[in-house]
Amino acid sequence: MSRYMVLIPGDESAWESTPQDEKERIYQAHSDFAKLLADRGHTFVTGARLASSRESRIVSGDLDDVTVTEGPYAESAEQLTGFYLIDTEDVDDLHRCIGRLTSAGERIEVRECWGGGM
Repeated sequence: MSRYMVLIPGDESAWESTPQDEKERIYQAHSDFAKLLADRGHTFVTGARLASSRESRIVSGDLDDVTVTEGPYAESAEQLTGFYLIDTEDVDDLHRCIGRLTSAGERIEVRECWGGGM
């Protein structure tokens, strides 16, 4: 079985002005995605919506001599807004399931995770 990180980008400023009924439709799509994963034999390990990139911090340096600056890491309209960690034996089917989240034209990045720990 392989583990995949599903990375969800988004335009944070556009999200802030999205009407609540549209947000509810998107939340429902994520609930449907989670159910679809289970129904098709994929294992949902974890997932989360991330805080705004305005709240992120960039850390550099070495152990006790670090510099912390306000984020985000990349200046871009789109930022990483959430993620899922999924265990599966069928990445092609996982891609099809992700289609439940991308049906409105969104694009989602999927990366295989290598190794069990750091």
